[in-house]
Amino acid sequence: MKPAVKFAVYAALLFLPMAAFGAEVAPPAEVKKTFLQVLAQGGWCMWIIGAFSVATVWLIIDLSLRTNRKKMTPPADVLIAKEAFLAGDYVGAYQLMKAAVSPFANVVQGALGSVGYGKAATEEALLAEVDKVNSKLQTRINYLSVIGVCSPMVGLLGTVSGMMGAFNSLRTSGIGDTAALSGHIGEVLVATASGLFIAIPAFMGFYFLRNKLQFAVHGLEEESTRLFRNAPYELLKDADVGQEETYAAIPIWMQSEQPALESAAESA
Repeated sequence: MKPAVKFAVYAALLFLPMAAFGAEVAPPAEVKKTFLQVLAQGGWCMWIIGAFSVATVWLIIDLSLRTNRKKMTPPADVLIAKEAFLAGDYVGAYQLMKAAVSPFANVVQGALGSVGYGKAATEEALLAEVDKVNSKLQTRINYLSVIGVCSPMVGLLGTVSGMMGAFNSLRTSGIGDTAALSGHIGEVLVATASGLFIAIPAFMGFYFLRNKLQFAVHGLEEESTRLFRNAPYELLKDADVGQEETYAAIPIWMQSEQPALESAAESA
């Protein structure tokens, strides 16, 4: 046999075991997973994080619409109120604002209900209604902060659950069961990433909407205050602009004395 042929045979025999070993430990082909399959790998905590994600999207969209300055102070409602005030029709203005559906209408209606008690009482009622609108919307915005805080915690809880499953797999099956071990590790990573993924837009929406609400509330207070700036409070004294039903009467312990007092006054 020629030397070249012998070298080729010896080389083949030498590298054959190495090639066989390499073929044996070659990594398996990558299995592509859908988005839903990846989420399902995160375990039970993905249901909670999924609910947080839906709530985050809904709150951001809903509050973006509610805190719009034109939504808080509609130009049409402002024009109607100004025309009624210029005409001196405060009773009509109250009824028009009662029929309208907007924070501006609620503020003007509340202030008109106290206009007969003077300027101080009117301004106090106006500011109370503005504060009520602000508190209602701020409470909703705070839910985004709650979601931003709780989402990473739920993801961390899923991480701990996945790690417990991974260690339990190591204890029962050993390191040779790579499929079970990788499944638990995948649960750990997906849960952690999902919690952070929801927390980031929730916090961004919280700070953005909080600032937007402050701007809209300032505009609402400014437009409402401008209506009552030159109101003739001295002429509106004791006026029942709202004409709402009142729940007040003479105290019951004085009602029996009332006829006697009236008869005494008539005889005098």
